[in-house]
Amino acid sequence: MKIAIIGGGYVGLVSGACFAEFGVSVAVVEADAAKRQMLLEGKIPIYEPGLDKLVADNIQAERLSFPNNLEDGISEAEAVFIAVGTPARRGDGHADLTYVFAAVEQVIMALRHPAIIVTKSTVPVGTGRKVAELAHRLRPDLAVEVASNPEFLREGSAITDFMRPDRVVVGTGSERAREVLRRLYRPLYLIEAPIIFTDLETAELIKYAANGFLAMKITFINEMADLCEKVGADVNDVARGIGLDGRIGRKFLHAGPGFGGSCFPKDTLALMRIADEAGAPSRLIQSVVSVNDARKTAMAARVVEAAGGDVVGKRIAVLGIAFKPETDDVREAPSLPLITGLVAAGANVVAFDPEAMAGARALLPAEVEFAEDASAAIHNADALVIVTEWNEFRALEPTRLAQLMRGRVLVDLRNIFDPGAIRAVGLEYHGIGRRRVEPG
Repeated sequence: MKIAIIGGGYVGLVSGACFAEFGVSVAVVEADAAKRQMLLEGKIPIYEPGLDKLVADNIQAERLSFPNNLEDGISEAEAVFIAVGTPARRGDGHADLTYVFAAVEQVIMALRHPAIIVTKSTVPVGTGRKVAELAHRLRPDLAVEVASNPEFLREGSAITDFMRPDRVVVGTGSERAREVLRRLYRPLYLIEAPIIFTDLETAELIKYAANGFLAMKITFINEMADLCEKVGADVNDVARGIGLDGRIGRKFLHAGPGFGGSCFPKDTLALMRIADEAGAPSRLIQSVVSVNDARKTAMAARVVEAAGGDVVGKRIAVLGIAFKPETDDVREAPSLPLITGLVAAGANVVAFDPEAMAGARALLPAEVEFAEDASAAIHNADALVIVTEWNEFRALEPTRLAQLMRGRVLVDLRNIFDPGAIRAVGLEYHGIGRRRVEPG
């Protein structure tokens, strides 16, 4: 079986490598010549654990290729997946489908045989129907079927998510498309992964509804964290107490500085617009967006308050820039408004992240200093701020922190440290939604 994937970005590359691991012949068509050359040389333009080896192994096995033109890539492909970007459109928050329709049009005009066009990109409800109409209008001579197969890949664990998914969603009205995608995902039947076949509109909405609900869980526990601070409760215990309820679940109940990344911010905005235009406004999602935006903006003020109300001339160490660990993605990361706000307040910010510093340089003020490692960032800091919960930060010994720091303030925006252990070495601990107790 042969398939083609249009777009060698995060979703396209991970999906292509994983399908190839299933034994499928996969051609990933990447329009950016420089990126394509990197991939041919075995260089992965994104950081995702295990992806470099998976790509290299399947190139060597001749199951994964990166053709230099669209025609070669889609030749004999039973299914062509569209995996290009759908960023939030400036001004209104709608998903920008410019790249999607450009890719679809190119594929339709280049096809020389019947095929299935599958939208893997996150697209608004109704996009699949528009793709089908476009195909029929441009090529009435060709049998082109359309399906929606949204991705549910978490950055940092995308390969596991693909190989052992909670579910696979396929939306289509075509029996031929169902049969092709059923064969493509056959290896997952062996591990009894649920595969949901539904219509186009439902599949498209499932992706937005899933991300909207998860974003809502994050925002809810963040608001509970604020309440905990006011009443003297501990949000970690609250999260555990409600998360053990099988109707709620423990995942995505970790209080922090707000959600970021490539999916939740743009998908919640897009879901708002979809709901508004359909005449069924989602007030919950509207609140999630506004509360999360306000929270990220407020983090700098939280650090300033913890540092005594004034950070002018103070050295503030920030550990973590990526929006989450095990990725180099800084899109909509809470670290960006935090660091920018601290610089505006007069702080001397020194930052470190294991993977995300290269991408962050162009997005942060020129005054920000980037350290070579965590210890160098912490050295002589008046205050230390934890923004991303990388394991190497979790492993930092409280005694070592106290030795390296000049000041005594530690602001733990991810609650990765034991407050008692931090206070025992004489540091002042400020967590999220946790009781404030002074050292001693």
